[in-house]
Order: sequence, then structure tokens, then C-alpha cells
Amino acid sequence: MTSLPSQMRFIDHGEGGEASVLVPATGPLPQPAADEVLIRVEAAGVNRPDVQQRKGLYPPPPGASPVLGLEVAGEVVALGAGSSRFRIGDKVCALTNGGGYAEFCTAPEAQCLPWPEGFDAVRAAALPENHFTVWANLFGHGRLASGEVVLVHGGTSGIGVTAIMLARAFGARVIATAGSADKCQACERLGAELAINYREQDFADAVREHTGKHGVDVVLDMVGAEYFARNVKVLARDGRLVIIAFLSGHEAAKADLRPIMMKRLVVTGSTMRPRTTAEKGAIADALREKVWPLLERGECPPTIHATFPLTRAAEAHELMESSTHIGKIMLTADAPSA
Repeated sequence: MTSLPSQMRFIDHGEGGEASVLVPATGPLPQPAADEVLIRVEAAGVNRPDVQQRKGLYPPPPGASPVLGLEVAGEVVALGAGSSRFRIGDKVCALTNGGGYAEFCTAPEAQCLPWPEGFDAVRAAALPENHFTVWANLFGHGRLASGEVVLVHGGTSGIGVTAIMLARAFGARVIATAGSADKCQACERLGAELAINYREQDFADAVREHTGKHGVDVVLDMVGAEYFARNVKVLARDGRLVIIAFLSGHEAAKADLRPIMMKRLVVTGSTMRPRTTAEKGAIADALREKVWPLLERGECPPTIHATFPLTRAAEAHELMESSTHIGKIMLTADAPSA
């Protein structure tokens, strides 16, 4: 640690609020705890939970860094006691417990993965949050299998893009929703056999028509209350509804629960951040075995919409909140352009 600085730059969100509260600041270098590594951050991903935390709606769990940022890629520069999976100088990407919007960030070694062969920092940093989430929810809780049909809401979000590509890679058929013609075309390029513009068409009617009223086997939903009844409607017998966010609220009023019983449906969901290191580590191991080979063959590449220097994090958040992006929004350690 003696060759490292005692201070670093990070992005402070103060007491929270609009994107403009995000400003560069200086603070102490984080120290890796037991079984953690310290990473010199080369790139970090911007995610919806970052926006929620900035607004004061998604507080970090006890013991986590208060600094925003849940995924990074960079170089291992220090090891905590007992850390043995990586060596100084290794290039890793990590699902962090916070702290990614900074020059240096700690992460449990179990939540780190090597960069897929041929990847750079930006593409590596675009992987952890979406891939951990999609693998745990779509293939874990949702039990998506080859030959089944999945409905992915928010098909051009980082989660949606990842879900479409991985579902197709593992033999499933995909239907997606998006909010514009351009976004629907993007979903189809990614592998969706049908993309529904939810602003122009009721997705439930479109899904039932496309499937001959059979419905879909899995729904991956980040909308929540507004879509609950229609998600239940489009599920086939023994279908699974997997809820990962509540963009429209978390209280589904006047929901008819009878179809859940009649069709033997499973309604489930999860969050990633409160999981234990052991649980996240198990997901990381599965990704290394099942997904990393695909990435190294050039399959299912991350879709990068825009990249900003770390000091322009406020602009990255404004873009995220505009919902005009297709794929990932990234931050880099590069100096801002003149």
C-alpha cells in the first residue's frame, strides 16, 4: 500500500437530489478488508440503483461505501488479508458493494471476475451488474429453459439487452417491450422475435396474439404495479413472473389473484445488493463457467450507448433518467475533454 496515494478523487452526491448534486471530491483511499481486493478503477457502470441512491431512495446496506457505483473494471493494486484468488496487476471486473464512482474501489474477491479475453475496461465494467442480475433472476428464480418463451420488459435497458442476448444464447425465444420504434428495432437486432411498442399497443394483447393465446413461460419485469395484472394474464400454465424493480410503483391495486392459482403460476423476485458475499460469489462462479466462454467467443457482447469521464457523472445520470439510451452508460477514469 506504500506506493499508493493516501487520497483519491470520487464523485460525491452530498445530501442527494437532482443529478447536479454529483460533483468531484477528494477523500481517503479505501483499505481492502479481509478477502477483499483494492481496484484501481479504469471504468464504472451507471445503473438505475445509482440514480435511486442519489435521490435518497436506495440507501446502501450497513458497512457498504456511501459512494455511488455498483460495478467497475480495473487493475488489482492491493490485497486484503486472506485474499488469494487474484494477484497484484490482474485485470478484473467486479460487482461492488458501492464505491465505484472513484479512482479506487474495494470489492470482495468472490465478486470479482477476470476480464473476458479481448475485452477492454469499458466493456468489462459493463458486465457485472446486468449479468449477475439476469443470471440470478432469469435463469435462477425464473428457471428459463431452452425452448421456452420469455417476455422481457424494458428490452433496451442494460438489463433488457443482457436478458435478450443470454436468453437467445441458451435456446429460449424472446419477446420484448420498448418505448419507441427505434428501440423495438434494436430489440429485434439483439434477438427478440417480437418487439412491442408499449406506447402504441397493449403488450398483453400482442403477446397472446403472437403465441396463439398460449402465453409465455417467464416474464422478467422491472415495471411493477402497473404491469402486474397483465403480466399474470400473459403467463402460460406453470409460468413464472420475476420482478426485479418497481418503476411504476410497488402496490398493485385490485389485482385478481385467481389466475395465479388456476394456472399454477410462480410470482417471485429479488434484489442483488443485500445478498451475502457467498451468494454473489456463487453467481460469479456460474457466470465464469456458463457465460464467460460465450463472451470470449464474441457472443452476447455488451451494448455501450455512451461513455463519460468520471467528472461528468451528472451528465451520465441525466442521460439515464431521460430513458433515451439503448444499452449501457459508462464512466471512465479519462480526464474530461477540453
